[in-house]
Amino acid sequence: MNPLLDFSGLPRFAQLRPEHVTPAVDTLLAEGRATIERVLAAPVSWDTFVAPLEDANEHIGRAWGQVAHLHAVLDSPELREAYNANLPKLTQYWTELGQNQALFDKYKSLADSPEYPTLSTARRRIVDNALRDFRLGGAELPPGKKARFAAIQEELAQLGSRFSENLLDATKAFSIVVDETRIAGIPPDVLAAAREAAQKDGKPGWKFTLHAPSYMPVMQYADDRLLRQTMYRESATRASEFGKPEWDNTPLIARIVELRRELAQLLGYRDYAEVSLVPKMADSPGQVLAFLDDLARRARPFAEKDVGELREFARRELALDPLEAWDIAYASE
Repeated sequence: MNPLLDFSGLPRFAQLRPEHVTPAVDTLLAEGRATIERVLAAPVSWDTFVAPLEDANEHIGRAWGQVAHLHAVLDSPELREAYNANLPKLTQYWTELGQNQALFDKYKSLADSPEYPTLSTARRRIVDNALRDFRLGGAELPPGKKARFAAIQEELAQLGSRFSENLLDATKAFSIVVDETRIAGIPPDVLAAAREAAQKDGKPGWKFTLHAPSYMPVMQYADDRLLRQTMYRESATRASEFGKPEWDNTPLIARIVELRRELAQLLGYRDYAEVSLVPKMADSPGQVLAFLDDLARRARPFAEKDVGELREFARRELALDPLEAWDIAYASE
């Protein structure tokens, strides 16, 4: 059985293969669309309308969530190809769902029905959130604007995927192999893994990378300041204008911001910050900024005191003066 179609327990990551992705996605999307047709013909009630649709969409979300997770943490050329081949299908499905006027009308009918007040708080919230999401999904837009909204959603999905892949590729591309003169302070288990990594490459010494299990212990424990500096700078400049042009996320960020602004304005909002806050507790971007400014004002004296004490400790005990960004985790440890 395709592990992506097994919802009887926890995800079966160990059995999941790239060749499972497309058949599972096609099956689940077909089932999702068939469910939409069935519930549109069914009476307006939780059991005959909302529950079947929620179940079908939950299966799609669970299956694709597994694919997206592996794509992020255990990427391969085959999995990346499968992910990118199916991402437009998922984007199209969710966009179609969010703009389905008949479904939107049926949710509104349920919210206005005698059954709605009898639903549990959780179920009423699901109905309310669905109505909100239909509005944010462009259900109330005229046909021409719906088409543009869908095109923006598809491009944003592709840009998001490219952004993540650029960051992953830049992370995987860097490694540094050092000799025994540069490993002082690093825990034995980390050194064992680094030694094994170097041996797999047919190299003597210890290999460190920007992946967290390798990167973080170096930043915390390595006595070699130049090693920490090298690792920090390589990490901080991943997928930027300081690396390979094909991995530079700078133009992607600019395009994402541009498209999000257009999407927000299609929905009648001033900017994407307002869209982002619709499902959240804050009322406006100004309120968020005021909260953050107030928090910073209150926290800054304590942060400055902590940093001052750390600088003095680093100068006195570790001969680190000035204290640089790549020294902070090491001095704090």
